[in-house]
Amino acid sequence: MRVALSGLVAFAVAAATPALAQNANPLPAGDGRDIVAVACSQCHYLGTIAKIRDGAAGWRMYVDNMVLRGAQLTPAEIDKVVDYLSLNLGPGANLPPAKPVTLPDGAGKNLVETRCELCHDLERVATIERGRAQWPAIVANMVARGATATPEEAKTISDYLAANFGN
Repeated sequence: MRVALSGLVAFAVAAATPALAQNANPLPAGDGRDIVAVACSQCHYLGTIAKIRDGAAGWRMYVDNMVLRGAQLTPAEIDKVVDYLSLNLGPGANLPPAKPVTLPDGAGKNLVETRCELCHDLERVATIERGRAQWPAIVANMVARGATATPEEAKTISDYLAANFGN
C-alpha cells in the first residue's frame, strides 16, 4: 500500500511539473498580460510568445488567426491583447537576452544587424534552416509587417540571408 501511494504521489508531482513551469509567466507586466497568459497558454508556452516582436498589424493577424483556431477571446479582449502585445512585444521592446551571434561578413550584414535585430535575435536568423528561395518571401513579409527597408535594401537583405543561411 505504501509503495502504491508513493508511486501515486510521484506520478502526481511529475504530471503537475509542466503546469507549474507554465505558470512562470515570462511576459512583461502590463494591462492585458493576464488575458494573454490565460488565452495563449492553452496552446503555447509563453516563453515563445515573449520572444516574438511585431507591430500592431502583425499582432492583430496573429491574434485573429488564433481566435479562428479556437482562442476564447471577446472582441474587447482581442483589442486589449493586441494593444498589450504591440506595446510590450513590439519591435525593439523588452527583448530577452540572446546568445551573441556573429554574422558572416558580406553585403547586407549591417542591414540584418540594424533592421532584423529590432524584432528578432540573430540566433533565430542563424539557426533556423530555410531554403535559399524562401528568404525573399520572408523578408517581404517582414517589410509588410512594418520592417523598414527600401526595395533595394530588402533585396540586399534577402540575398545576404540566402547566401549565408539558405540551404
